[in-house]
Amino acid sequence: MTPDAPSARPVSPAQLFRAFTWLALQGFGGVLAVAQRVLCEERRWLTREQFVEILAIAQVLPGPNICNMALMIGDRFFGWRGAFAALAGMMALPLVIVLVLTALYTRFAGMAQVSGALRGMGAVSAGLIAGTALKLLPNLRRNVVGTPACTVLALLAFAAVALLRWPLVAVLAVLGSTACSLAWIRLRAGQRAPSVTNR
Repeated sequence: MTPDAPSARPVSPAQLFRAFTWLALQGFGGVLAVAQRVLCEERRWLTREQFVEILAIAQVLPGPNICNMALMIGDRFFGWRGAFAALAGMMALPLVIVLVLTALYTRFAGMAQVSGALRGMGAVSAGLIAGTALKLLPNLRRNVVGTPACTVLALLAFAAVALLRWPLVAVLAVLGSTACSLAWIRLRAGQRAPSVTNR
């Protein structure tokens, strides 16, 4: 099934820059959870299916997922100018904030209140990521691989990374190539089906 078209698009690279700056400033504990809400639900620049596809590619590329996504989304709308505008929005102001907070952390890291606050933020980050994952799960029904296979692959990935603590590169190489192969087989079978019925 083809994903529905998004209902809006940015009007300029400057709007992309502002949107990704605002997105980055909301992303305490992880931008990914906020990105799905802002880009799909508020701005409506992407459908959830498109967001999942871009996220899947960003996951297997080196570097931070959200930076990879910013580059791809910017490029999607305005080519290289959009890619740089989105990435600059994602990085510029947060870089200033991080430098200031790093200086403050270096000075106050020994305080029990500071270390306790940071541990509390870890729980919030985990909750944001889990919430985003649950929100995106219904989109697996439209995946060409099929819901049962997607569920098995997701559980295997969780077990390998979270429980067995296998290297992420190895997990992506094995499970990612398996998922791509399954999708390729299903797509080939779907293309052959009409020609068989027409005979």
